[in-house]
Amino acid sequence: MTDAFAIASPLLRLLDAETAHHATIAALKLLPRRTPPANDPRLAVHAFGLDFPNPIGLAAGFDKNAEVADAMLGFGFGFVEVGTLTPRAQPGNPRPRAFRLVEDRAVINRYGFNNEGHASALARLSKRARRGIVGVNIGANKDAGDRVADYVAGVSAFADVASYFTINVSSPNTPGLRDLQEPEALSDLLARVIEARDAAPIRRPVLLKIAPDLSLAQLDGVVRVARDRRIDGMIVSNTTIARAATLRSPQAKEGGGLSGAPLFDLSTRMLAQTFLRVEGQFPLIGVGGVDSAEAALAKIEAGATLVQLYSALVYEGPGLVTRIKRGLVETLARDREALAARIGKCATTSCRAE
Repeated sequence: MTDAFAIASPLLRLLDAETAHHATIAALKLLPRRTPPANDPRLAVHAFGLDFPNPIGLAAGFDKNAEVADAMLGFGFGFVEVGTLTPRAQPGNPRPRAFRLVEDRAVINRYGFNNEGHASALARLSKRARRGIVGVNIGANKDAGDRVADYVAGVSAFADVASYFTINVSSPNTPGLRDLQEPEALSDLLARVIEARDAAPIRRPVLLKIAPDLSLAQLDGVVRVARDRRIDGMIVSNTTIARAATLRSPQAKEGGGLSGAPLFDLSTRMLAQTFLRVEGQFPLIGVGGVDSAEAALAKIEAGATLVQLYSALVYEGPGLVTRIKRGLVETLARDREALAARIGKCATTSCRAE
């Protein structure tokens, strides 16, 4: 299956980014299911009360409508996160709204939570054999009168099928959504989400996904609320609205959230700063610019228990997952003690592994 994607990748790049993505999802739905490859037992991770076969996950945004979660698990991901899902279907922002920055190995999107809504995704997830960890990333409709109620509805809707929930308040593509990261609003949101989670028959972990563009003062407030509300973890981070002067692609001027290689340093510094503030109260997932075992290792060194990727698949293909896992195993076998000594190094410095 990986070989087929290696052959198809050059053809997909002839299409615009969104059309290529739709073609990829359509192809994955047609391909026969495969059993996930065996994982080295040294890569197993226990976090949020869940047992992950390896720490490499697929970030939200790839499988917006929960159509190919099992197919992606078949490529060797330790877990998959679907969504972002909103209660009602919505078209998102006008096209074009996704752009490859080839020279920078990056992507910009301004999708705006385009998805088919809770009902369609729930129907698909309910038919799964429930093998493998699949998280559900939930958000609010753009025109919602009570956005917090939309998050509560997501928790209630997917309580029976989600391995965990991610509360997405950090997308830059829904106007006003990031305001929910402010302490008072965030506290109310998390209180109501946790109440809905605790009322469900099965207790699912609740994670909070934050932006990389927070100031350290804002991060202080977010972590304080997260700890006070006793959530199960955080994901650091979503896409950035910042544009470094070093970007070379002409598409860099497009509006929306930037992901991929240029996000690595910013997101990993934010991860390390979050790790310092969390003080071991709950685990973190590191995401942003992961395109190699070296990059995944740097996230772990900065405080991540698990790692997610997405944009790198555009350039590296699904074989990247196996290469990252192989690299992590080789590092563990070669230099476990040195690896442990380097954890936390990224708090104040550039975090790309040396």
